[in-house]
Parts: sequence; C-alpha cells; structure tokens
Amino acid sequence: MEERRLQAADLFAQGVRQAEIARQVGVTHQTVSDWHAAWKQGGREALRSAGRAGRLPKLTAEQLAEVTAALSKGPTANGYPTELWTLARVAGVIERVTGVRYHPGHVWRILREQLGWSRQRPARQAVERDDAAIEQWVRERWPQAKKGPGAGAP
Repeated sequence: MEERRLQAADLFAQGVRQAEIARQVGVTHQTVSDWHAAWKQGGREALRSAGRAGRLPKLTAEQLAEVTAALSKGPTANGYPTELWTLARVAGVIERVTGVRYHPGHVWRILREQLGWSRQRPARQAVERDDAAIEQWVRERWPQAKKGPGAGAP
C-alpha cells in the first residue's frame, strides 16, 4: 500500500488528475483525495507507512529465547512435580523468567505462533502395565471367555 501511495505522490507532483491516479493505482477516488490532502500538507513523507499496526509484543526476541531455554529443560527442572506442561505452568515460567504476566489462555498463542511449538498428548498407559501378562491372557483365557455362537446358529 505504501508503494501505491508513493506512486500517487509522484503523480501528484506531475500534475496528473486525481481520477486518473485512482485508475492507475487501482484505488477509489476518495482514497486518492485523502492521499492528496495529506500530500499537500506533508509532502511525500506524509504518505509513507506509519509502521507496524497494533500493539507491540510484550516479549522481545531475547526474552523469548530465555523462555524457550527454560521450557526446554522440562517441567521438573522448573520446579513442577510431574513431567507435564500445562498452560498455567508455562505462564508461570514466562512470568518467572521475564517478569511479564500472561493469562494462561493466551500462552497457547505464544507457544504456537511465536515459538513454533505444538500440542503433544502423553501416551495413556498405566505404569503397572504388564504386556507379557496381557498377551498370555489373550492367548489362554480370552478363547474361554469369548461368547460362542448362539443356539440358532448353524
């Protein structure tokens, strides 16, 4: 968009009519009229981009690197009793490392969009699981417990 505005500024300086500028640049006549008013007051510099739109991020790139390093150590290294990250735990680490407080619901956006992390689900297996005993039960007991064909079956 800035390129279009600067192109329009050059055309204003050449004395091209606003309607023609609108056609050449591909914007509405009203937009060109607004640009012309800004150009008359501040020249070409008035049509330059104002910079980034929206609020600046709370965390700098260096702070994000510190958070990544802390998270990479794991939850137990950060003082949590289990090896499971939750959004509240990540928010706590961010606040401890950087001093910046985030709502746990917003932490997911930081993890995904700024750090490139994705959600991982832990494997659901009982600690007491005995695969050999399960295999033996399936081989020996399951055929006995399995329901046979009904009385009307051939």
